[in-house]
Formats: sequence, C-alpha cells, structure tokens
Amino acid sequence: MALCFFGLAILLFLTLDSDYTSSTVYAANSGGVEITYGSVIKLMHEKTKFRLHSHDVPYGSGSGQQSVTGFPEVNDANSYWIVRPETTSSYKPGDNIKSGTIIRLQHMKTRKWLHSHLHASPISGNLEVSCFGDDNNSDTGDYWRIEIEGSGKTWRQDQRIRLFHVDTSGYLHSHNKKYNRIAGGQQEVCGVREKRADNIWLAAEGIYLPTIETKASM
Repeated sequence: MALCFFGLAILLFLTLDSDYTSSTVYAANSGGVEITYGSVIKLMHEKTKFRLHSHDVPYGSGSGQQSVTGFPEVNDANSYWIVRPETTSSYKPGDNIKSGTIIRLQHMKTRKWLHSHLHASPISGNLEVSCFGDDNNSDTGDYWRIEIEGSGKTWRQDQRIRLFHVDTSGYLHSHNKKYNRIAGGQQEVCGVREKRADNIWLAAEGIYLPTIETKASM
C-alpha cells in the first residue's frame, strides 16, 4: 500500500502545475485528515462502496461526452480526481474547504472536469453526469457545491458529503444499476434532484496537500 501511495505521489508531481508541486504531499489513508485544494482523491459511494470513475470512453447516447461511472475495484488510476476551486476563486492549494463551497473535480488521467447537464443518463433517465473540457476550458457545468452531513464545517476524510450541481440542482448520485456493454460491471452515476441515501459520498484513498496552517508550522 505504501508503494502505491509513493507511486501516486510521483505521478502527482509529473502531472500537476508548479504551484501545486511546490508543496509537500502526504498519503491520505486514515480518517480525519482535511481535504484541501490540490488534493488528489477517490470518492467512494457510501451505499455501494464503488469509486467515482471515468475513462476515455464516450457515452453512446445523450451528450456523447466522456462517460462517468462507479467502479468496483479500489486499485484503478482512473478513479483519481484533483480537487480544484471554481474558476473565479482566489483559493490556493492547501486551503481547506468548508461546507457550502463550490468546487470542481478534475479527472487526473484525462484532465477533463466532472460535469452535468440536462441530457438524460443512459440507464435511469436521470441527469447525465459526464467529463468535459480540459485544463484551459471549464464552465459552470463543472460547479459542484459541497454539503457536509452532520455538524462538521470543514471537509475531512471521515465526513459524509453530498455534491450539489449548481446548474441543474441535481445531487451526484449512484445506485446498483449496472452497464452491460461499454463499462460492463460498472454502475451508473447520474444526478437526481432529491436528497436520498444514494447521494452520499466519502473521500477515500488519495494524496492530500497539507493545510496552510500545517505548512506554516513545519
């Protein structure tokens, strides 16, 4: 496991810009650590334990954009996402993230953004969730507001969260409805406009940047 995190840290240094790689990174494999901007994480769907996942395979319907699924295995590099601020934000890598903040999630391998819109999702007909854009192209369809369940105010690895899509008012959602063809065994990820038990996610494996306060005390 330590070697996996070390390998990911090397990959992080090769793929992130200089502002991010100037900070020390740590493996986040225990509960309670803060998730900060610049962290590279996997999001686990609480109910099914599948990881939020994408790959360079387009949907065969709807938008035709890069598909997003739930993936059953833990050890897959296509399940890593970089936590970024919204485009007009002044937040810096290492800043913590409070409940109610709008964030973006960038797929580490393909550099596209977690995105949603009014196209119908392939299996359930809910709101389609896709990956779209690149390092230099992002819009409000990539904006997700983090809602922390319970009394916590700052995002930590052990906290249950919902991600609310700003443009469509849909919650990031998954369920045990699975694909048979383009992503056999993987389950649908979509958006729904109601709060449900299937809207809950947790930060799982990953590499996180220490908070500004932590770096100042090192």
